[in-house]
Formats: sequence, structure tokens, C-alpha cells
Amino acid sequence: MRTETMNASVIRLRVAFGLWPKKAGLACAVVCAVVLVGCGRRPPVQPHGMTPEVGVITVSPESVVLTTELPGRVAPYVIAEIRPQVSGLILKRLFVEGSDVLAGQVLYQIDPAPFQAAYDSAVAALARAEANLPAVRARAERFKSLLAEKAVSQQAYDDAMAALQQAEADVRYWKAAVETARINLGYTKVTSPISGRIGKTFVTEGAIVTAYQPQPLAVVQQLDPVYVDVPRSTAELQQLERRLSAGKLKPDPDKQHRVQIVLEDGSVYPHEGTLQFRDITVDPTTGTVILRIVVPNPNGVLLPGMFVRARIAEGVNDRAILVPQDVVMRTYKGMPFVLVVGKSGMVEMRMVQIDRAVGNKWLVTAGLDPGDRVIAEGVLRVRPGMPVREVPAGTLQSQQMRPPVPGGAPASAGPGAGQPAQAHN
Repeated sequence: MRTETMNASVIRLRVAFGLWPKKAGLACAVVCAVVLVGCGRRPPVQPHGMTPEVGVITVSPESVVLTTELPGRVAPYVIAEIRPQVSGLILKRLFVEGSDVLAGQVLYQIDPAPFQAAYDSAVAALARAEANLPAVRARAERFKSLLAEKAVSQQAYDDAMAALQQAEADVRYWKAAVETARINLGYTKVTSPISGRIGKTFVTEGAIVTAYQPQPLAVVQQLDPVYVDVPRSTAELQQLERRLSAGKLKPDPDKQHRVQIVLEDGSVYPHEGTLQFRDITVDPTTGTVILRIVVPNPNGVLLPGMFVRARIAEGVNDRAILVPQDVVMRTYKGMPFVLVVGKSGMVEMRMVQIDRAVGNKWLVTAGLDPGDRVIAEGVLRVRPGMPVREVPAGTLQSQQMRPPVPGGAPASAGPGAGQPAQAHN
């Protein structure tokens, strides 16, 4: 070690006094400069051409129609449970299960024999009462004229008038009995009260049924149009009313009561529905009210009990701020943020508030202002506080994945990272 130190000293002296070759002196000087840089001197600043380049989009307000998409169930427009109104034996079933039936069409035939006999008996009793009535009436009229001449007593006249009233009451009673028997005889033909599609039968020929039994014989449902019942939170309804009152949303008269239906496979139903009414009773278990929508169903695509989604227009936001979903990133805590280019050309991290998805964009309600420049491309190269050069989004050639966010907040963007409740346009 001592020998090496001495050799280094000798070299320095020789170089100082010109006793070392020029080339060797130059090489030694370069080595010393490198050593000095490594000992704490800062490297030179990168030239302007090395400043990271990013693609930006400029935020500008737009006018959009805001909608909300809610789940719902299809319900028949009219439903009738077919039950017998008289007791008896089912002789025939006169319909095809799953077919369309008309109002008044006979569906079942109950054995009419006992009801026919009751009807005939009532008709005969009525005839007997009507045959007895003229003689009783004539007797009462004669007694009335004789009473004026004092030819009969007052008691005899009163008895004749009572007999006449009783005979007239008998006629009315048997007329009612005939009508009752006729109605019951007609009830042996079980008919459909509405036009619609009938389902499966719950009884077969030869079954004994009773009047107004709990179990229906079959069910007929009217399927054109149909109802779509959609539950909606009362908190969301109150928030919507506040936004409308504050002027943040404006009613759209063209779409206010028009509803788009999305089927189970994601396809859009070709016929739009109409919002009919909002129920006034809140379900205490879910805190929701029912919105009832009337939807045309000429081809029978919508069936009772089917799950669908309803896109309901809320109103028009004239100054909506929309950004692409892939520019919004989230921290480990799920808080959304974007990177923007500040006025000084430095990258800034901006926390935002998201309301919903509108197509492939997020509706931002707080954190961004018109004119802000949001970084959409090249975020791998930048960190908050770094100077950048901006170009319009779409012109940046190199695309790379997002890096972790400084401070332990990973960047995760897109609809898969803790999305809020969505509503589509």
C-alpha cells in the first residue's frame, strides 16, 4: 500500500514537471475528472429534447342526456285465474295449453245435468205460481166491489187481498229462482274473462271441482302490452329531484317518459316503453318504490317473470365533463384520480369524483374544470412534479403500461377497478 502511494505521488510530480508522456498525462487527467464527478458533483441537465412527451386531451363541457339503468321484472298487463263458480265434474277441456284464447271462449265443461234439472224445476214452479195468480187477483177485485155494497165483510176482503199479494210474491220468488238456476247452468261452461295466452291446466277431465276453490283451473295472461316493474331507491329519487330543482339537470320532454328495455342477453328491445306511474308505497325491507313501465309486446318476446333492464332518462346536463375511462386511475384505497398538465408544464395529480359511466367515458362531477389538460398517453414516463411536453392525444407513438403512482398508490384504470353504479346513454 505504501509503495502504491509513493508511485502515485511520483506520477503526479512527473506530470507536473513535464516528465511524463503527454498521452499518459491526458488519460490520467480524464480519470481524475471522472472520479471528481462520482464524488458528488451533479450531472449536467438533460437537454430540452429529452423532456418526456405525453398525449393530452383538453376537458370541455358537453350536453348529454343522463340515463340510469335499473333491473326489473316483466308482469302481464292483465291476468285472470280461472276458477269454477259451481261445483261438479269436469267433462271436457276445450283448449290447447299455451294457446291464445278469446274473451268468452269456453275452456272447461262441467257436468250440466244437475243444474239443468234445477232450472227446469224452477221454471215449472214459476208456471204454477203464474197460473194461480189470475184467479186470486179476480177474487180480490170482486171482494172490493162487494165491500162497497156491504155484501162481504171487511175481514173477507182483507183475506182476499192478502192472498193476492202472496200469489204475486210467489211469482217474483220463482222468477228469481229461475234466474239463479239459469246462471248456475251457464256456469257449467267455464269461460275466459279476458283475451290472452293460457298456460297449463291444473285439472284433467274427470276431476271434481268446487265453487271458488283456491286452486285455479288455469291462468290466462294478456301479453300485449306488458308491464315492467322496476324498483328504485328513494334516496336516488330524492337526489334526482334535488338536482332538477337546483338546475343541474333539465327535464327532456322528448325522452322524459320513454324507456329503453335491455333483454337478458344484452340486446336492446326494439320497442320503447312508457313510464306510467311511480308507486306511493315504499318497501320497508329494501327502501325502494316501484316504477311501472308499459311496453308493447306484439311478438310475445317479453314473458311474465322475465328479467330485463330499463334505461330511464333522468334529464339533460348541459355542462357535463366527460373523460375516457382508461385515463382514470385509482389508488390502493379505490380513490379515482387523473394526471394533468398544469399551467407551468408540470405534471399534477388530481383527485376526482365520478358519478357514472356514459358510454365509454366517466362523468366527472368534481376535480376537473373546463380547459384542464388530462394526460391520456405516455403516463409511464412521468411522475407528479415532472416537466413534460404536450401533444394531442392519438399522435404519441409509444404506448406503455401505467407505472405505480408515487406514494404507494398503484394505477389501475378502466371499468374493472372499483366502478361506481353505471347508467348508460
